[in-house]
Amino acid sequence: MPARIYKQPKAAGQSGLASTQEWVFEYGQAAPRSRDPLMGWSGGSDPQSQIRLYFASCEEAVAYAQRKKIEAEVEQPVERVRSPKVYADNFASDRIQNWTH
Repeated sequence: MPARIYKQPKAAGQSGLASTQEWVFEYGQAAPRSRDPLMGWSGGSDPQSQIRLYFASCEEAVAYAQRKKIEAEVEQPVERVRSPKVYADNFASDRIQNWTH
């Protein structure tokens, strides 16, 4: 399975953009995961699938993959759509929707 290069998205429960500027290089899984019969934990015989490398740009990550001769797929990030809102609009006299409480 090829490696994956992507930019980490913003956490859904957070408003900040911390750790979303770096590109992540993640190795693919070479062997399927298996379940431990005693504890029920999932594991596998492929330690490389647990490695994540962080790069400042996509070009650096692609250059690393080419230098190490690793097949990699680049996933371009989806641009955030921001719709600015003003708190005062909740109390406007010409509000279209009814006030609910």
